[in-house]
Amino acid sequence: MVLKADNVRVAVTGAVYNAPKTATRPTDATVALTGYADLGYVGDGGVTETRDRSTNQIRGWQNGALVREVVTESSIKYNFILLETKKETIELYYGSKVGTDGSVKINPAKTGGRQRFVIDVIDEDEIIRIDVPDGEVTEVGDQVYVNGEAIGYEVTVTGYEMTDTTTGETYSAVKWYGSLDTEGN
Repeated sequence: MVLKADNVRVAVTGAVYNAPKTATRPTDATVALTGYADLGYVGDGGVTETRDRSTNQIRGWQNGALVREVVTESSIKYNFILLETKKETIELYYGSKVGTDGSVKINPAKTGGRQRFVIDVIDEDEIIRIDVPDGEVTEVGDQVYVNGEAIGYEVTVTGYEMTDTTTGETYSAVKWYGSLDTEGN
């Protein structure tokens, strides 16, 4: 086995972006984003990617042996806390537009609808880019107001499955590893 310390990545910094579903999707890890809003500082917990999968075990009648296990549900979610209090962050967190007077009408059922998200994870010159072409804020964290702490806007984005019209392949996100050795060396 060959061990290569150069292959170890650390999420030193990064950025989270959102855009309407009409925005042009990225095509690789480094292409400039068009029509996306940078959501600013993310809390020091970074971004957590969670892949959930539920299965159903099928057992044979004759001996109770496991003969198959099928996936019955699956999802991918990204959770992060935004630290900047600005229009884009407020609209994402509350799922409502900010008025010209700085107000937001709060309806706990509003999600802001489906939109595009991009997450860049950066380690010096190494970039990992995640494209969530059909995402929605499905959970928000508590709003806490306390002396000495930043007001955070915790959101969980769920990526919905879509079908590639060229290949027929289904997916919820695309992840590019900017310098991944795809030759196996």
